[in-house]
Amino acid sequence: MNRASAFASLAFASIGHAYAHLFEPIFYVVALVLPAVFGLPYEEALALIVAGKLIYGLAAPFVGWLGDRWSTVGMMALYFLGLGVAAMVTGLARTPMEMALALALLGFFGSIYHPVGIAWLVRNAENPGKAIGINGVFGGLGPAVGSALGAALIAGAGWRWAFLAPGAVVAATGLLFLWLVWRGVVVETKTDRKPQPPASRGDTLRVGLVLSLTMLCAGLIYQSTQPALPKLFSDRLDGASVGAAGMAVTVVYVIAGLGQVVAGHLADRFPPRLVYVGAYALQVPLLYVAATASGLPLVLVAVMMVSLNMAGIPAENVLLARYTPARWRGTAFGLKFVLAFGVSGLGVPLVAYIRGSTGDFYWLFALLAAMASVVAAAGLLLPGEKPAPVPAPAE
Repeated sequence: MNRASAFASLAFASIGHAYAHLFEPIFYVVALVLPAVFGLPYEEALALIVAGKLIYGLAAPFVGWLGDRWSTVGMMALYFLGLGVAAMVTGLARTPMEMALALALLGFFGSIYHPVGIAWLVRNAENPGKAIGINGVFGGLGPAVGSALGAALIAGAGWRWAFLAPGAVVAATGLLFLWLVWRGVVVETKTDRKPQPPASRGDTLRVGLVLSLTMLCAGLIYQSTQPALPKLFSDRLDGASVGAAGMAVTVVYVIAGLGQVVAGHLADRFPPRLVYVGAYALQVPLLYVAATASGLPLVLVAVMMVSLNMAGIPAENVLLARYTPARWRGTAFGLKFVLAFGVSGLGVPLVAYIRGSTGDFYWLFALLAAMASVVAAAGLLLPGEKPAPVPAPAE
């Protein structure tokens, strides 16, 4: 594989990761004004995205399988073009039903990125942890930019442009990607740039079972925190406007995203199991504090808890890639995102239910703290690092 192609894969995988997390936070900011647009209570407006979130995760094994069996490059082209068009369709919605259907389409094309893009990135990376960490920074920028961009476009041009303008940019990225494929800069590859020794069948099964539980809980933490933060800041930051709440969310996700570079570096240098367990063990007290904090302390606690939540991602992806054969990696990442973004997409109705029934987020964050405890405890059951075999002395 030539260096230009390796760099292009890192660049487009990283940009694609930002896009994958861009539109959901835009919607959560838009949801603050949708009650006045569609005449719905806030909780019902928030629920319009539920079908899209479920499809975002549930379609992942299928599109991951297509990437394994057909073409990762072809699927990435479909991702950029389809996501951009779907976002523009969302911006043209005239009724709640049209918006729910458009968000479902957005969820389908968005589902392509994680199983295909992460597997493509790992396959092309010499240091997978570092590459996933850099990629994670861009994933963190998606929610950060999305919240601020959504608030700015709503204020300056109306909520429709919060989807139309970024959708056009994503579609244009897809056209650039296709041009680079045609020029031979982006090429297909089916083998790892830096192969790892194959894992035993027993370790693969063990990791699969443990990660199935931890990825579900970790996904619920992420998927519940993201929709809760704009409303939490709006409620608990004195006099915060929609724009101020969106900016506070931006600050949280920018800082949290940058921390993934450090976390990815740690996952390359130390046992990723320990990085994974540590990230979730440290979240437990922070989530409990977030249940009652307000003002500036709330923002500081949110920065730390979201940073740790995102810091677990590089280690989790390194573990999954290490214990999965390369030819099945897209499918494996697809199955991961059934849990992390499909089933755990129920975090959105969970937020709406707890907020609607209690009027606050206290019990939400108490529940998320319990889930972080489960991830930390279960992570200890992952296999330890085996020492590299010592070469036999030359005769």
